[in-house]
Amino acid sequence: MSHNYRHLLSPGRIGGLELRNRIVLAAMGTNFAAPDGHCTEQLIAYYEARARGGAGLLVLETSAAMWPHGSTMPNTIAFSSDEFIPGLSELAGRVQRHGARILAQLNHGGKMAQEDTAAGRPIPVPSQPAPTRSNMFKVLTQGEIGNFIKAAGPDGKGPDYYEMSADDIAETVAGFAAAARRAQQAGFDGIELHAGHGYLLANFLSPYTNKRSDQYGGSRHNRARFLLETIAAVREATSGCFPIMVRLDAHEYRIEGGITLADCVETAQLCERAGADAIDVSAYGSVAHAIAFTEAPLVHEPGGFIPFAQAVKKAVGIPVIGVGRIDPDVGERHIAAGDFDFLALGRRLLADPELPNKLAAGRPETVRPCIYCYICVSQIFINKPVCCAVNHNTGREYEGDIIARSDGSKKVLVVGSGPGGMEAARLLASKGHKVSLWEKDRDLGGTARIAALAYEPNERLVHYLAKAVRALPIDIQLGKTATAANIAAADADHVILATGAQRAAPAIAGKEQRHVFDGDELRGLLFGSDRTAIAKLSLFRRLVLGAGRISQLLRNIRLMRVLSKLWMPISGQLVIIGGGLVGLELAEFLVERRRKVTLLEPGPDLGAELAIVRRARVLHQLEAHGAAVYKSVSGIEIGRDRVNCEVAGAAQSFACSQVIIAMGAQPDDSLLAQLAGSRSRVHRIGDCRKVAYIDGAILDARRLVQEIEQV
Repeated sequence: MSHNYRHLLSPGRIGGLELRNRIVLAAMGTNFAAPDGHCTEQLIAYYEARARGGAGLLVLETSAAMWPHGSTMPNTIAFSSDEFIPGLSELAGRVQRHGARILAQLNHGGKMAQEDTAAGRPIPVPSQPAPTRSNMFKVLTQGEIGNFIKAAGPDGKGPDYYEMSADDIAETVAGFAAAARRAQQAGFDGIELHAGHGYLLANFLSPYTNKRSDQYGGSRHNRARFLLETIAAVREATSGCFPIMVRLDAHEYRIEGGITLADCVETAQLCERAGADAIDVSAYGSVAHAIAFTEAPLVHEPGGFIPFAQAVKKAVGIPVIGVGRIDPDVGERHIAAGDFDFLALGRRLLADPELPNKLAAGRPETVRPCIYCYICVSQIFINKPVCCAVNHNTGREYEGDIIARSDGSKKVLVVGSGPGGMEAARLLASKGHKVSLWEKDRDLGGTARIAALAYEPNERLVHYLAKAVRALPIDIQLGKTATAANIAAADADHVILATGAQRAAPAIAGKEQRHVFDGDELRGLLFGSDRTAIAKLSLFRRLVLGAGRISQLLRNIRLMRVLSKLWMPISGQLVIIGGGLVGLELAEFLVERRRKVTLLEPGPDLGAELAIVRRARVLHQLEAHGAAVYKSVSGIEIGRDRVNCEVAGAAQSFACSQVIIAMGAQPDDSLLAQLAGSRSRVHRIGDCRKVAYIDGAILDARRLVQEIEQV
């Protein structure tokens, strides 16, 4: 990262509102509010942490202007009655005391108001929606389907839509205006009208969902009339220079006849003339397509929405907010170029709320990276509170400072340097404990290194944690295999086993053959560290791997990712047995390297350990690359050049030259039994305790640190 953020960190203005910098917390649902719409301490502490972290402006998550009507989550913040003002006032005040400003994002979910569906309340729409078929349920596990969305309603018949009359529209406009007045009374610095993402105002803007023939349908101006009347009503209901920001979709992905960039540009101009003070440029993707959510609004392509913001900026004279996986370096360049005025960050500020402060202090290398695993938003999909895979503090800010200095220093030995081990070592050393970290390999990272090879964002987390532990007074010993004897000799007060999981293949007929590799063998093969696995290869492949090992090339994950596109010791046609996280990400990695992959999952679910949105993307990518994916596969037998099995009761046979068994992960408790009776208190975290991958390991580290403090 660059250390020069002169434009990004410069003061900015929206309407009459002065902001200390141009970093905006993008609105993201949390489900931290109370079920009755009130603010909770968990919610307030979450936002206060982002304000303390240095952001200039916080945009509150989507909130119900007419709660409970229009609620999109079970725990939606309410602005529909004066009874909510005290809690909202506490929220605004706690944010502002740290120098940040906060806007209330007011919304009505329209056809996306799942809480209306669940309660059996009629749902307002501009026109009766066209029937659609969703492929989302194909990517859900059996356990998720019941929690995913309350689509059927109390009578099992689904949403009850009604076309809004002019009186209905006027009533809703008044509801938005009253909510804005309450936001101002509560001390908020302004409001954002959410006119995107398939919600009610966006339903009117979209020619796909708005088929009206009256003054609220037809032309762009008519489709925007509801929004323009709302802007005018908010302006009249509030006093002074109370800023109004509008969030618009610049494009509706996978929606034929949906909103286009030209629609957005003209609507933005209309909003400016109606009195809006800023435009927040986003996009939307059809919920009928599982992949669409990573196209919009949570774009997977870095900087995917920048051209949209540029187009709007050229057309209006008010500030424009750019959003959509834009790194601070990129945001700095585009703000300097005049492409947009403010940079909105969502997931990045979940991963590290201190990002603005770290940039201001010239320490961008210490920013905890987002790995774009989508666990945050996937939680909202199944009506659970938001969390972050790499930041265990997200949603737990109300518990207090996890790294406050400890009263008594303890001697702690951490065995294993995967994400859980490094995070535990980091936290304990930060609290003043004397920490040693042992790793049997020559590099920090554990099995996260192979995860980093398969999915590049994971590498950023490995590097971040490695830098963090090296910057602390931690005794790091690489290439050291832990035994009962040397652990006892270390004489630690606490021993933390973070040795991960063992990945030995389960009993499958034919698994003993030379062309079959289990998970641990594959890891050793790719990094050149498992002589037994390497011995299964041809002489040429063994020689190439030997050269890579001697030259140290196999230790460089980034270089391996590039070189693996040219050559790797994996055949061109293979079968992967196991469709969990490891199997799917491995398949994704291999198809991108032109391997022909067939994936067989014995169980009924695919990628249960992956967040829903990430899983949907992986499955889509596999299909796009021509991989064949099957679940509920039985009777698997591995032959010399094919795998035989049954799929849906029918015999199948798949040709292959290699087989990878990505199953059988079990906690590695081999050291635990040997340490029975040890003077030290022995703990297990991460996959060593329960296979739960990166997010589980990092959360385990937090919980263990809290437990040690109580001993």
